[in-house]
Amino acid sequence: MPRLSIALAAPALALLALATRLDAQGWIDIERSPVRAGGPVMRVSSSVKISLEDRVAHIEVEERFRNTGGSVAEGSYLYPLPGEAVFQNFSLWNGDREMRGEVMTADQARGIYEEIVRRRKDPALLTLAGHGLVRAQVFPIESGETRKVLLRYTQLLERSGDALRLRYSMGDRGATADPASVVVSLPGTAAFGTPYSPTHPLTTRRSGDHTDVTVDATAGGDVELFLPLRQGLVGTTVVAHAPGGEDGYYMLLLSPPAASSATALPRDLTLVVDVSGSMSGAKIEQARAALLQALGTLAPTDRFRLIAFSSAVRPFRAEPVAATRENIAAARAFVGALNADGGTNIEGALDAALAAPPAEGHLGIVVFMTDGLPSVGEQAPDRLADRTAARLGNLRVFTVGIGHDINTYLLDRLAVEGRGNATYIAPEGSVEVAMSSLLTKLRFPALVDLRVVSAPVRLGEPSPGRLPDLFYGEELVVLGRYHGAGNGALVIEGERNGRRERFTANVRFPETSSGNDFVPRLWASRRVGDLTRQIRLEGANAGLIEQVRELGLRYGILTDYTSYLVQEPGALADGNGGLRDDRVMRAPAPAAQNGRAAFAAASRSAQLSAATNMASAEKSAAADYETAGPDVRRAGGRMFVRRNDVWTDVAHRDSLHVTTVTPFSPAYFALVRALPEIARCLAVGDRVIVAGRRVSISVGPGGTSEWRGSELAALVSSYRGT
Repeated sequence: MPRLSIALAAPALALLALATRLDAQGWIDIERSPVRAGGPVMRVSSSVKISLEDRVAHIEVEERFRNTGGSVAEGSYLYPLPGEAVFQNFSLWNGDREMRGEVMTADQARGIYEEIVRRRKDPALLTLAGHGLVRAQVFPIESGETRKVLLRYTQLLERSGDALRLRYSMGDRGATADPASVVVSLPGTAAFGTPYSPTHPLTTRRSGDHTDVTVDATAGGDVELFLPLRQGLVGTTVVAHAPGGEDGYYMLLLSPPAASSATALPRDLTLVVDVSGSMSGAKIEQARAALLQALGTLAPTDRFRLIAFSSAVRPFRAEPVAATRENIAAARAFVGALNADGGTNIEGALDAALAAPPAEGHLGIVVFMTDGLPSVGEQAPDRLADRTAARLGNLRVFTVGIGHDINTYLLDRLAVEGRGNATYIAPEGSVEVAMSSLLTKLRFPALVDLRVVSAPVRLGEPSPGRLPDLFYGEELVVLGRYHGAGNGALVIEGERNGRRERFTANVRFPETSSGNDFVPRLWASRRVGDLTRQIRLEGANAGLIEQVRELGLRYGILTDYTSYLVQEPGALADGNGGLRDDRVMRAPAPAAQNGRAAFAAASRSAQLSAATNMASAEKSAAADYETAGPDVRRAGGRMFVRRNDVWTDVAHRDSLHVTTVTPFSPAYFALVRALPEIARCLAVGDRVIVAGRRVSISVGPGGTSEWRGSELAALVSSYRGT
């Protein structure tokens, strides 16, 4: 059978002394501190190799630790073992002598975890509830000495729709951890579709019949990786999260095979580039390089156009031309002669781009790149957008805005009407890199005009709102809510070469399920991006703003509307759950949506709307949290603000009853076992308030230490709203 090899490398991960946080993978728990003050025991390397035969993963973990202190250190090596794993053996190396460790069940491990949490006053370990534990006594590590441990276990990968699902826990690695990555080597490329991770960024490199997939796991947390199995044209996977008492959440993953010009739909590609005076210098050089690269992506079945504009419009040819060797060579000469000068005639450029409809059976794509405001012809962005939208037909439009001197209303509106997306490049960003990423995605169309024909439950609030086109080598991720519960066929249709093609997947939408908790957080990030863009395009109203506000409060997303609550706790409430601050009720007029602030808002909406994993969603919000200052933190998918030395969930309301629990007491650990979803929230600080549906939980002095009768069960029910 084909073998799948997976390697995880995380060199020099983190300091592991008595006073430090408990980080990824295994660690040394110091039982006897060095006699003299010195440095900590430090992990200097960690690697994991996994080979897969059928669905059984054989995992080998190797870690090395060094005593960087000035005296002897002694302790135990601890490794949290996944609950579904089967332990094989553990080796501790004392020179050339190999020594063995012991494995404990999840129940045995729980007591050890809780004791360390109690002793260190660090709740990071609470996220390991339900894990087993491998433990081995570490013989005294001399100053400067390095010890190696080797752990082996097996794990059966679950089948999720048309994909195998791999999970690996990196733990809480802290903000200063060195890079870590999961490297997946796939032999027999034809057997797999496009790999996808909803939690971490990944890159895929193919060479012949071999594929390497690298997951960037530097941020830590639980790595989720889907390895789609080839099932016809498109692999389909659905995973769901259903908290109970409300609609569930789903993630639909459509995974086509690797890119192939032999099976791709032919394109009519129109490249429109701004060559006004403001594009002079490095920007015009990068634009030329991007256009040359785009010409290199053309297939023999494609047609193309080049349109340069400043005060006037200069097309390469009046009509689309075939992507022959001669035409591409002439186009390269045209690009090489482009110079930046004059004004910005966006009206003329759009008219030229829409003048020639795509050929029968071709997918028409317009890539529109500009760095300025219209200064020639029609200059009102709303009228330009209205006029263009009326003439788009079946064209797809992708806009690229460079720098702050652009009208984001116009670029967003063109992308929305043209069923594409908008990309924003900061003044210090690379035009060439951004264009390369976009054009690589658009290179091989697979199916267009996708739609969900039927499902066993009612689907709603999808993001994206309308299914985009599917491209080979690019997974399509759709997130949304579902009402009801049921198992059955999910039927999706798409068009290819003028024919409708249908594919079906057997899916399950559960009534309640606590797994896949990344799905609601990723959906909420996408929705915030969609809604904030809608507010800028259509104007603000109380309903839209309330949706953004509620998403921000519940899922810990800092938005223009939740930031008022962070800075001024009473600014948003009017006593009826509505908004009373008129400042947040206004959206900028179309012509006013330019400049640094408009660029930042549009860029953030675009990044959130296009987020395919939690890491990219978190990255797009990182600058907002830095701006908010040290008294704002995010943990467990929630946002906390420090008020009177208490880290308070911004979703907490004064009307909610508060139950206080004494930290590190028997009641505290029982609570975490009953509500494992709050474990990450408790690591935000010593005193915390976490908001639930009908009750908030406070951790602090003077609270409950022991639960009586059905108190805990009642609290859990109120917290979850069940």
